Amino acid sequence: MHEEFYEFSGRPFQLTPDPEFYFESATHRKALSYLGYGLAQGEGFVVVTGEVGAGKSTLVAHLMATIDRARQTAGQIVTSALDGSEMIHVAAQCFGLDVAGRDKASALKAIELFLHGEARAGRRCLLVVDEAQNLSIEALEELRMLSNFQLGSHPLLQTLLLGQPEFRSVLAHSDALEQLRQRVIASHHLEAMEPSEVGAYVEHRLARVGWRGNPEIDPGLYPELARATDGVPRRVNQIMARLLLLGSVEQRQRIDPAMLDAVLADLARDSTNPAAVAVAAPVPAAEAPVLVAFPPKHDRHLATELSPATQSAGPAMAEFEAALATRDALIAELQDAVIELSDAGKAAAPAAAGHEPGRFLDLLAGLEARINAIESRLSEQEQTLRHALTMMIEMVEDDEQRRRAA
Repeated sequence: MHEEFYEFSGRPFQLTPDPEFYFESATHRKALSYLGYGLAQGEGFVVVTGEVGAGKSTLVAHLMATIDRARQTAGQIVTSALDGSEMIHVAAQCFGLDVAGRDKASALKAIELFLHGEARAGRRCLLVVDEAQNLSIEALEELRMLSNFQLGSHPLLQTLLLGQPEFRSVLAHSDALEQLRQRVIASHHLEAMEPSEVGAYVEHRLARVGWRGNPEIDPGLYPELARATDGVPRRVNQIMARLLLLGSVEQRQRIDPAMLDAVLADLARDSTNPAAVAVAAPVPAAEAPVLVAFPPKHDRHLATELSPATQSAGPAMAEFEAALATRDALIAELQDAVIELSDAGKAAAPAAAGHEPGRFLDLLAGLEARINAIESRLSEQEQTLRHALTMMIEMVEDDEQRRRAA
């Protein structure tokens, strides 16, 4: 949706790792140096750790895109909780080996023959294992055993392990991994970006999709964005994607800190968003703006004022408009109930003086229950709005992809 409004060639802040968007921050530059040194050795283990969203997978995607396939063969595993036997079979599969019988001995033999064949053809083999914190000690030991394969005195397999910070701790302190530790020839912990790098990161990704200053980015946005995201790339992507969506919905040509406050408040209310705790700024409930806050002129004529691609959303648009109207009605009802509660509170003091407090206490309790019920319905309606908006975005994106394909 925002790609069309701002005339981008693609999505600048998608969460899927893409080497085309690789940004070399100071910590990524250092990580690449360690990787370069480790890979030049052609043996043992290279370990890269970092917080969730720090850019480990993007770093590896960049690395894989630069590998000379004529000189190196790489296989990649994104792990779940694997035991030792499963790890061997998954390693075989990532190199394209079909192991008959599914037994461990056959898989090991197939891997060994494959590694020998690649070495004779002048190619080194690299095994990249992502999400290594999910691996059992047994699986890690099997990876160590794979590193024993040699042709003469030359090792045949090198392994790159990527994991979250807890993997760094396991590797450092587990007695069972002493032999693996001795084979780690390089390691690096990927830190977050420096606050001064966040603006350059954002503009780098925007430039990759053809950004030429539309939307204009208020310079004051970057320090606030760095503070809200702690410089973690994936969090920056999440927030910027929301900002661009809000900008396109409200037809803004400038992204400013006030819009960032609105997005952070929306994330704070969205308990289903895993980034909410990390990026949300506290906003009083009565003042918290809503992400989908259309100007009044859009309320009734939204379908005719949005782009043709958005109008094609059809049923999703109808559901969204209905949910929006219901939400507005609930807000009006809530305002009425609050006024009634306030009026009842003012009347309570003279009533108590007249020795008739019971009736007014019952009235106050009834109004409070009514307000709680309305707030609960409003919360449900917000979820409905988000669902409808998500459907609209997906349908517009699917329609755009079909038109490009045609």
